[in-house]
Amino acid sequence: MSSGDLSDKVGVVTGAGRGIGLAIVLHLTRRGAGVVAVDPTVIPLGTRMYIPGYGPGIAADTGTAIKGLRIDLWFPTLQQTYEWGKRTVTITLR
Repeated sequence: MSSGDLSDKVGVVTGAGRGIGLAIVLHLTRRGAGVVAVDPTVIPLGTRMYIPGYGPGIAADTGTAIKGLRIDLWFPTLQQTYEWGKRTVTITLR
């Protein structure tokens, strides 16, 4: 495995706005796994999941506003974030 290969790895992103956090997010999403922020006391980091309307995701981020059964999905553009909005969905953990 090369140092740039993150396949089968989970990077925990605590601030994806700059630097290594953003690099990890972009690398994971290019591999097809959407980065999902979770409350790790509810969904352990590294958990793979399926979100209806979004697709596959991986619990690889946390956030101060993400508590309990709330999750936060990463989108590559602000427009896609607004289009998704706030939804109630039933996710499947894998």
